[in-house]
Amino acid sequence: MSASVLSDWLAQRLERGNGQPIYRQLHRLLQQAILSRDLPAGSQLPSSRLLAQELSIGRNTVTQVYEQLTLEGYVSSGTGRGTFVADSAPDEIVGVRDVGTPATQSAPPAQVRRALSVRGARLVAGAGVSKRQWGAFMPGVPDVTRFPARVWTRLHNKYWRSVRPDLLTYAPGGGLASLRHALADYLRASRSVHCTPEQIIVTTGIHQSVDLAVRLLSDPGDVIWTEDPCYWGVRSVLHVSGLQSRPIPVDDEGINPSADDLAQPPKLMLVTPSHQYPLGTVMSLARRRMLLEYARQNRCWIIEDDYDSEFRYGSRPLASLQGLDTSEQVIYVGSFGKTLFPGLRIGYMVVPGVLAESFGTASAELYREGQLLQQAILAEFINEGHFTSHIRKMRTLYGQRRQALLDAATQRYGDALPAVGGDAGLHLVIQLPEGSDDRLVAAAALERNIVVRPLSGYYARPAQAPSGLLLGYACVADEEIAPAFSELAYAIDAIL
Repeated sequence: MSASVLSDWLAQRLERGNGQPIYRQLHRLLQQAILSRDLPAGSQLPSSRLLAQELSIGRNTVTQVYEQLTLEGYVSSGTGRGTFVADSAPDEIVGVRDVGTPATQSAPPAQVRRALSVRGARLVAGAGVSKRQWGAFMPGVPDVTRFPARVWTRLHNKYWRSVRPDLLTYAPGGGLASLRHALADYLRASRSVHCTPEQIIVTTGIHQSVDLAVRLLSDPGDVIWTEDPCYWGVRSVLHVSGLQSRPIPVDDEGINPSADDLAQPPKLMLVTPSHQYPLGTVMSLARRRMLLEYARQNRCWIIEDDYDSEFRYGSRPLASLQGLDTSEQVIYVGSFGKTLFPGLRIGYMVVPGVLAESFGTASAELYREGQLLQQAILAEFINEGHFTSHIRKMRTLYGQRRQALLDAATQRYGDALPAVGGDAGLHLVIQLPEGSDDRLVAAAALERNIVVRPLSGYYARPAQAPSGLLLGYACVADEEIAPAFSELAYAIDAIL
C-alpha cells in the first residue's frame, strides 16, 4: 500500500464527530492494516507532516500515534530515516487472532468445534445452564428476598469495623476453622453426620466439591455410577473429568444397579439419597445398607449429594447416608446455595479422617480459595442461631407455595398430569402424557415468560425418557403461583 493509497484508505475510515478521538481511530486503523498485512513488513509510512496534511489533522496527533506504534513494536523509526513497519508484527510473535474477525464477533459453530477439545465441545453442547435464574417456575432457586439481610449486614459491618488481616488473604487448607467447627456441630445435630471439624473442607459449592473428590479419588478412564436421571450440573463436571459415567436407573427405592452393574464395581458412585434429583425419591434403608456394604466390599467411594435435605414437608429431615457408614467410604457434600442464597458460593464436604489432610492441601493448591470474611460471617450467623431459624421459616413458606402449586395443577388438570417428588426440596415434577415432547413444552412456556425444565433432559438417553416438567416454586410469590401456572397451562395445551 503506497503512501497516497494509505492516506486515501485512512481518510475514508476516519469518522469525525462521532465522539471517538481521532488519535484512537488512527492508531486502530494503522494497527489493523499492519496486522492484516495490508502494510507488510518493511513498508514505509508517510512522514507525520505529510499524513497530517493529507488527513487534515494536527501533526502532533500523527506523531503521538507513530510513537505509540513504536512502543508496541508495530513500527520502527529513526531520525532522518523515516518510519517503517517492523519485521516481526505482534501476531507473528504471540499468535494473536486475525483482525478480520473482531473480538465481539461470534465465530462460526464449525470453527468453535475445531477450537474446543472433545470434552470441551461435549460440555458446551450439553450445557443445561439457563440464562434466567429467577422467576416462575425456575427450579432450585430459593426466595432470596426473604433472606435476613439486616442480620447479615450487622455481622458484615462488625467484621469490617475491625478487619483482621488474616481474613483478607488466601484461605488455609479446608477453610476457616470457626466455620468448620460451626458446620460440624450443625451437621451432627441436624443430619446425623459423623464428623469432626478437621474432616470438613469448605468449597464454593457442590460442583467444586464433586470436582475435588473426583480429582483425588479417581483417574481418567475410571468408572463412576450416576443416577439416571441425575442433575445436569454434576454430570457436566464428570464429563470433563475423563471418567466413564455409567447411568444406573432409579426406582421407588433409589438407585437400582442390576446384576450386570454389580459385577463390575465402579471407582465412585454419586447419589442423592435423601431427595433424589430430580424425581424426589427417598432411598430406602434396605437400599442404603446394600450400597454401603457393596462399597465396603469393593472399596468404592460414595459421593453423597445432600443438596436440599433441610426442606421436607410433613416430616423431619432424613438422616444422611454418611451417618450409616461404618467403613468410611462416603464423602458427604452440601451447600448453602439453597438454604441461604446461591450467590454466597459457599459449600462444604465431609471426608473420611484419613483423607482430610490431603483434601485440604489439594483444595488450597488447586483453587487458592479466599472468601474468609464471608466464612467468618457465616460461622457467626450459624452460631447465633440465625441459620436454623431461617430454615424453619423458609420450610413453612415453601410448604405453602408447594401446596399452592399443587392446587393450581389439580384445579386445571385434575389427575391427568400427576405431580411427583413434591414431599421435599424446592421443586416438583409434573408428568406429561406418554409420547409428548417436554422440550417443546418448555420452549413454548419460555415464550410466555415461564421457566420450566424438561424432565427428559436429565436422563442419559432423553429420547427414551419419560416426559415431564420440573417446576420450582420457592422463588415464586404466593399470589403469583396460580396466574403463572395458568400461563404455563396455555403452553402445555398448545403443544399437547
